[in-house]
Amino acid sequence: MEVILAFGAALLSLRLASLVAGRWRASRRPELAAWACALLAYAVASAALTWGAAYGWDAPAFRAYYLFGGLLTAPLLGVGSLLLYGWKRIIGPALIYVGLAVGIAISVPLHGAFGDSIPAAQDHLQFFPARLVAIVANSAGTLAVVAVAIVTIRRRPLGNGLILGGVSVAALGTALSGLGAAKTAIFVAIAALLLYGGFTVSPRGQH
Repeated sequence: MEVILAFGAALLSLRLASLVAGRWRASRRPELAAWACALLAYAVASAALTWGAAYGWDAPAFRAYYLFGGLLTAPLLGVGSLLLYGWKRIIGPALIYVGLAVGIAISVPLHGAFGDSIPAAQDHLQFFPARLVAIVANSAGTLAVVAVAIVTIRRRPLGNGLILGGVSVAALGTALSGLGAAKTAIFVAIAALLLYGGFTVSPRGQH
């Protein structure tokens, strides 16, 4: 069941990323590019979760899951929210952060044996730099999404509410990832559905 849920979340996130990317191509609004990248990262993280649930976890699957799910998705969503709010100076720092995240994910040493359930980050990564960077970046990205969604919620109450719900469910799933792949896959699938609704409820895809 966890494989089906994770695969469904990957397909849904990929579809939403494609829709948002199409809107970016039509309007060239930078927040849409950031959101499309965030949703693509979520799709790749869901695909890594699918692979791990189906065939067992190994170092490459964990690195992909940690990079795209633990280091990129929430920060890029936050970047999109800040761009929507008009803070275009975030583009430069965001690009630097993406390079840093990729470097961390591919270079930090891993320790411990992998099993069938989603590996807990603390079992395989030192706190510095990988886990510290993920905590700070995810906290900042989530805060940006929540703050901008609340500030603009009168403009899009339903869409913003769904996005807030999706971010909350994704964060909760991350916190509970050590409980097993099945439970986490459910959170990933629900978060993907909420984000899909939040981004598509308005023709402009704004929040």
